[in-house]
Amino acid sequence: MTREYLKKAALTPKSDASETHKIVQEILDDIEAGGDAKALEYAAKFDQYEGNVLLTPEEIEAACALVPEKLKADIRFSHDNVRRFAELQKSTVHDVETEISPGFITGQKAIPVDAAGCYVPGGRYSHIASAIMTVTTAKVAGCKHITACSPPRPGVGVAPAIIYAAHICGADKIMAMGGVQGVAAMTFGLFGLPKANILVGPGNQFVAEAKRILFGRVGIDMIAGPTDSLILADGTADAHIVATDLVSQAEHGYNSPVWLVTDDRALAEEVMRLVPACIDDLPEVNRENATAAWRDYAEVILCADREEMAACSDEYAPEHLTVQAEDLDWWLERLTCYGSLFLGEETTVSYGDKAAGTNHVLPTSRAASYTGGLSVHKYMKIVTWQRATREGSKPVAEATARIARLEGMEGHARAADVRLAKYFPDETFDLTANG
Repeated sequence: MTREYLKKAALTPKSDASETHKIVQEILDDIEAGGDAKALEYAAKFDQYEGNVLLTPEEIEAACALVPEKLKADIRFSHDNVRRFAELQKSTVHDVETEISPGFITGQKAIPVDAAGCYVPGGRYSHIASAIMTVTTAKVAGCKHITACSPPRPGVGVAPAIIYAAHICGADKIMAMGGVQGVAAMTFGLFGLPKANILVGPGNQFVAEAKRILFGRVGIDMIAGPTDSLILADGTADAHIVATDLVSQAEHGYNSPVWLVTDDRALAEEVMRLVPACIDDLPEVNRENATAAWRDYAEVILCADREEMAACSDEYAPEHLTVQAEDLDWWLERLTCYGSLFLGEETTVSYGDKAAGTNHVLPTSRAASYTGGLSVHKYMKIVTWQRATREGSKPVAEATARIARLEGMEGHARAADVRLAKYFPDETFDLTANG
């Protein structure tokens, strides 16, 4: 069946990738060669901030004192939910072992990385929740050192609420530095920090490109593009809530796609009628972002039935996926490609973004077709081990020698040969590749 686009996106999210890559590569090369001093040069240029890079305990205490008690309580509530969900995730990974064959034992261990670098955006919006999401999961995973890095505002510094959130969630160091220079400082171990083993957290296109370039020498959570959201709604959905939810995600940025997929034309038309008023009611910066996102990137898609709606959603593989339709269990069972799923009108992407417990660092740009979002598992290495008795190693050695010779890897074969010769000197083995 064909889909009918009642509203089609004029643009697709993209940036001048080649120019961004060139700029970021030059900055990374400069900082790697020039160390702390060069990072500070870029901080002065881009952050327009010349205060302490690593906040002292006294500065952290002073910043925390500026945070209103009601906001502190909300941050603690969110932190507790994220922590408990991360602990649940961690409980799903176990150290295991099995006797794969008599006398030959194999096993798995989950080992957290030593040092995590958590980037917390602080430009257009102060992403308090990003500090909670990234630092908390690293702490639950068992990372020995966690750095929270956030861009300071000129003459002001890092937002006190971000400092408070990073501090109570378990950051060992809080760094007032943004952009590529902040990512570089954590990766290269500047200012006395340990070199990060993994970089996590959202950021602008320069932060994303820095993570892309550095991936390999350091782990990353994912390469993130503009945030995106899709709503699946049938005729039972509340058009005003659907419109509000679409606009709530469009305010992220001018290139943040939002999509409505429905099998009800009347609902689609009513949502399209309501959205402009919802946008107009926002504060100025939010309104400008949402206006551009809705105009250039939003789509409204009419499908024949719920199966076609689900297929459309899986094709788009959205970062955030909301279902406002009947029979939520059917949707939960059927849908397969999304970063995080929000079932029913009683929950919303905003809950997941801020306080519900599930992580808001999620795959964008259809990456949900092959990966999930940030979790406690991202900070953990799943490694394997083996041990054997001499008798247990015997059949494995024979198979190894023959397979290796068939591949032409004589050195590998001989590593098996010598063990057979040592452990079983009175036996003769056929270790040729052909027989």
